[in-house]
Amino acid sequence: IGGAGATGPRRNRLRGGGRRVRGRTGVTFDSPGARVLDNRSRSAYRPMGSEAGMIDKVARSLRKRTSRLLGTPVKPEELLRRKTIAGAYLRGQGIEIGALHNPLKVPKRARVRYVDRLNVTDLRKENPELDGKKLVNVDILDDGTTLTTLEDATQDFVIANHVVEHCEDPIRALRNMLRVLKVGGVLYLAIPDKRYTFDKDRPVTPLAHLMRDYQEGPAWSRRQHFEEWTRLVDKIQDDERAAHEAEELMVRRAAIHFHVWTQGELLELIVSLQRMWPFDVEMMFKRDNEVIFVLRKNAAHPTAVAPVDPVPADA
Repeated sequence: IGGAGATGPRRNRLRGGGRRVRGRTGVTFDSPGARVLDNRSRSAYRPMGSEAGMIDKVARSLRKRTSRLLGTPVKPEELLRRKTIAGAYLRGQGIEIGALHNPLKVPKRARVRYVDRLNVTDLRKENPELDGKKLVNVDILDDGTTLTTLEDATQDFVIANHVVEHCEDPIRALRNMLRVLKVGGVLYLAIPDKRYTFDKDRPVTPLAHLMRDYQEGPAWSRRQHFEEWTRLVDKIQDDERAAHEAEELMVRRAAIHFHVWTQGELLELIVSLQRMWPFDVEMMFKRDNEVIFVLRKNAAHPTAVAPVDPVPADA
């Protein structure tokens, strides 16, 4: 499970896959005198190697600074990138769940072990669309929802980018991510906003549905998720074919997006979880097709996250 962007059997992040990100504009300045290096000056002098790289780097920096002086707006997402946020909050020893080929770039003071339910060989078989891409080495074989191999209060941070939507029981998954954090530890989440992914036609998952999955196990709603995926993502309208495809996905336990949200419902979920377990919201930031949350386990209630409940056998 686990990375940004849309996922599923054709996953991009699919638990870490590629993300659809809006491209930047090409030339920032086109008014006379504003361009730092125009095409003519570049063609007249083409330095090689590290010298060329340094000049390009300086040119990009000058463009950015000049754009601010000239009043050209800078998009917040260009300043607050994933790795920038990680650099501000992550340190010590932690884990990333479902990174696949797109691990979060962390600062040097942070040491990461990678968690997935399959080894690299099996992950490649399950995700043929990632052929040719380098996958992170899996250090810990475990289910990202339960994290049964990790003891309580052992991690300085947990990273789960585009993981929660792949969990049939996302509240239990978030509970266990908090469980393994030390007091003061950080949970770094990136969750897609359905409006900007292939989930855009799907109905939002209500909070009551998530609570029932947590209390009863997800078996009661499993089929409806696969059927919804088949009709609203794969766009299969024929009843017989849709039913057959949904059944095949269920048999394979395909890692579709079981649940989808917009920013508003994600906020509702996080606030509801705050009433259950003690953590602070250090940061929330809408970026491209995702919402990033940085949660810190509250030092005032070090034992408030209870042990893991057994999941019903049929779940």
